[in-house]
Amino acid sequence: MASRINTNFTLIPNQKLRRSNRQTSCCSKTLGSGFQPISTFGNFKALPLEIFQIILKYLSVKDISMLSMVSKTVSQHIINYISTSSGSKRLLLQDFHNLELPDRRQDSAILEHYRSLGLLFKRCTLLLPTKERLKYIHKILTEVSCFKFNGCAAPMQCLGLTCYGTFLQTLTAGWDELECHRVYNFLCELTNLCRKMQMAVCSKPGSARKLELRIRLFCRNVLLDHWTHRSDSAFWLTRILKPWPMVNQARLLYIIFGPISPQDGQVDWQKMIEEPTDEFSLKGLADAIKLLYDASTKEWTADDVISLVDELSVVPREWLLENNARLLMLSGNNICFTFMASKAVNGRTIELARLIVFLALVCEKELYCMDWTVNMMQKVCKVFSTPVERNNFLQNVANAFACVIMEMLQSIMSGDRDEDDRSFLNLFHLVHAQANFHKEVLYLTMNTSLSA
Repeated sequence: MASRINTNFTLIPNQKLRRSNRQTSCCSKTLGSGFQPISTFGNFKALPLEIFQIILKYLSVKDISMLSMVSKTVSQHIINYISTSSGSKRLLLQDFHNLELPDRRQDSAILEHYRSLGLLFKRCTLLLPTKERLKYIHKILTEVSCFKFNGCAAPMQCLGLTCYGTFLQTLTAGWDELECHRVYNFLCELTNLCRKMQMAVCSKPGSARKLELRIRLFCRNVLLDHWTHRSDSAFWLTRILKPWPMVNQARLLYIIFGPISPQDGQVDWQKMIEEPTDEFSLKGLADAIKLLYDASTKEWTADDVISLVDELSVVPREWLLENNARLLMLSGNNICFTFMASKAVNGRTIELARLIVFLALVCEKELYCMDWTVNMMQKVCKVFSTPVERNNFLQNVANAFACVIMEMLQSIMSGDRDEDDRSFLNLFHLVHAQANFHKEVLYLTMNTSLSA
């Protein structure tokens, strides 16, 4: 009897196992031969493709992005979904001109959407060569007219290029330099960007205002403004500038980062040569110069950047020295000193002395510490190799203060009433700047002599 009980117990699991095998065999017959093995498609094997795409409609872009990493087969089905009219309509949002929501919440929402979409494309196309990835992505995004160089009729009120830049930044984050070179070359070929830049830099400044604006918006919104690491921004800015000679680099830098008109957002070519400007108008240029100077790359030496600054100061014509001085101060101590030391080494002491005067004027206007200018002059003095050269430079500084004051006084005497008011205020600041400058020099001299 005990023998029969043992036999029954041993038969139960065998029966269950056989029943399980029959169910699996039955299911495999009903699924058909068009489905992938369960190891590559998981539990989605039992779902018709139409049902799978319906499920995707209920998932966020981030969730679809995560799902795409399950397997190659799932990723391929998601790529197919993106290519459908319903998928592209849902994923390629084009509400780039809706400014109804307060606090720019609409802007943040659509930018976050394209950031997530960039991650989705990054994961879906992971196994493709870079060239094929770019071709596929262009094929999908070509439906969005606002992503094109000349695609939007109102580019200043459009978030299209900004969303495109956010998408590309997420897509290419972590790619090596060779792949990023291919991306830049692909975009240049796609938009004919190099040809457009050549037209802009070879034309008279301001004669192709719409083209200048398009170049500025494309370079800033697509290529430059979305990177969190300065090295990435320097890489893309280098790709834009380096193919061109120095004079064209300066023109491009002004087009991309220079001051703009508050009325239409177009590049303001007269602002630096007609009147003193503010820090806001120069901040973009100063940040770009610092970016190139600090770039840990062999493509930019200190001499390259200083030559670029020197060339920039005559675009489109020679700037007011006050604007030049303000740009140098915003660019940082290292760039300012290197620029001034370069003039000292090359014997341009009269230009250097006048620059010292306007550095003092900017310090006075902006309520900066005047000892900064005095210390900068003291460092420059050490560049001169002989006491005679150093004393000659100091004499030029004193003469420059007198000459600039007389020039401003003559401007007041010969100008109209409105210009008189501005010139008189400028003269007022310069006289105070001279007094504070010499006060700091006296402090430095007396402290040195007393300590000795």
